[in-house]
Amino acid sequence: MAYGYWKTGKTDETAVFHLYFRKQPFGGGFTIACGLETVIEYLEGYRFSKEDTEYLSSLTGADGRALFEKGFLDYLRNLRLTCDIDAVPEGTLVFPDEPLIRVRGPFIQCQLLETALLTFINFQSLIATKAARIRLAAPGDSLLEFGLRRAQGPDGGITASRAAYIGGFDGTSNAYAARRYKIPLKGTHAHSWVMSFGSELESFEAYAENLPNNVILLVDTYDSLEGVRKAMEVGRKLEAKGQKLLGIRLDSGDLAFLSIESRKLLDENGFQDTAIVASNDLDEYIIRSLKEQGAEISVWGVGTKLVTAFDQPALGGVYKLAALQKPDGTWEYKLKLSEQLVKVSTPGILQVRRFRRDGAYAGDMIYDELGGVGEEKRMIDPYNFTRQFAYDDSYQSEDLLIPIYRKGERVYELPEIEEIRDKVREELALLPERTKRFENPHTYKVGLEKSLFDLKTRLAMQSRQL
Repeated sequence: MAYGYWKTGKTDETAVFHLYFRKQPFGGGFTIACGLETVIEYLEGYRFSKEDTEYLSSLTGADGRALFEKGFLDYLRNLRLTCDIDAVPEGTLVFPDEPLIRVRGPFIQCQLLETALLTFINFQSLIATKAARIRLAAPGDSLLEFGLRRAQGPDGGITASRAAYIGGFDGTSNAYAARRYKIPLKGTHAHSWVMSFGSELESFEAYAENLPNNVILLVDTYDSLEGVRKAMEVGRKLEAKGQKLLGIRLDSGDLAFLSIESRKLLDENGFQDTAIVASNDLDEYIIRSLKEQGAEISVWGVGTKLVTAFDQPALGGVYKLAALQKPDGTWEYKLKLSEQLVKVSTPGILQVRRFRRDGAYAGDMIYDELGGVGEEKRMIDPYNFTRQFAYDDSYQSEDLLIPIYRKGERVYELPEIEEIRDKVREELALLPERTKRFENPHTYKVGLEKSLFDLKTRLAMQSRQL
C-alpha cells in the first residue's frame, strides 16, 4: 500500500486515522488503555535500515520482477516521521468506538504505522483489562502474575507482565519484566524442588536454610494438610532464628476447603501471620467463587488465564481513515460502510470529551474537533438514534486525547509505571459499580455529538451512491 501511495502521488497528502475497538472484551463494561509507552519506544527508533531495504529489494511479484522500485526504497531509507499523534494516557478507561490514538500526517506515514500500533495497543489493553477485573474480584488481596511459562512467546509474556501490573497486580515472577519495568519480583519454589529431596520435610528445611528471609512453601506435592504441618515444623525453627514462615502455597485440590483447614492449623499453632497463597488456573470468576465459599486465601498467583486472556484472545482494535486534507487546506471526511452497523466508521478529526458529576463518570461524547461540541452538548447513540443525552453546566468535563507527538517530535513525558497503575485505580473508582459488574454490566453512555451524528448519517447515504 505504501508503494502504491508513493507511485500515485499520495505520499504527502495529509490524512487522519483513528485507532479504536468495537466491542468490550470479556463481556465486561470497560477497557483499560495500555501500551502507549511501547508505542513511543517504537516510534523513537522508527527507521528503515540498509538491511531492511535490501530485503525489500529482493522481493518479487508474480512475474518474477522486483516488487519495488529503487526510488521507493531510497525514500524509505530517508524517511523520518513527521506525524502529529494524540492518544489517551495509559490507564485511562475507554469504551467502544472511542479513538485511543489519533494519527495525523503524511498519508504514507500514517499507513505504515497501522500494524505496529494495533499490535502494541490491542494486546496490552486486553491484558490490563483482564488484570483489572481480577483486581475487582479480590480487593485488598495480593495478586501475583505467574504466567510467563504459558504466555504467547517471550515477547507476549514480557508485555503481559507490564500490562498486568498496570491493571492492578502487585508483582510478577518474570524476572526480566521485573527488572525492565520496575515491577516487584515475587515467586515461590516448584514441586520439582520438593521431589528432588528424599522427603517433603527435608526439602522444606533445605529451602528455609538457604533462603531464610523468603520462605513460602508449596505444600501440595503429596498431601496438602500434612504438608502444612511439616511447613509449621520448619516455621518453628525459623522463628528460633529470628525469621518467619511467610506463607504456604496451595496449587491443587479443593482450594476453598484446603485453605480453610490450613488456616485453622496455622492459627491454632501460632502462625496467624503466615499467608495462604493459591494458584491453579485462576481467573476473576474462580477467585470470586472461592471468596464466596469463604476461602482463607490472601495471595493469588494467576498465570495462564491472565497472560493469554484465556476467554477473549483478542481485543479486535481497528485503524481507520477518517479524513483527507485537500490542496486548498479544507478537509474531506471519509467513512467506511458495511452491512454491519457496528463496522461503519466515524468520519472527522475526532476527540472524546468525558463528562462527570457527583464524583462519577457520566458519559463520553465523541466529537469532531473542527465542529466542536455545540451549545446544546447533545450526543446520540450511534446504534440507536432514539437514545440521546444532553449535558448541562452541572457536569464537569475533560478531553481524553492529548498531544504525544507534534511534527514527529515527542512533546509528552512518559509517566512512571506506578503513576499509570494509580491512574487505573482512580479511574475505576469513578466508574459506576453497575458498569463494573462481570455479568450483564450496565452499558456506559457513549455517543456521537449531534452534528457529527448528522454528518455521519449524511455521508453514509451519499456513499451508497458511489
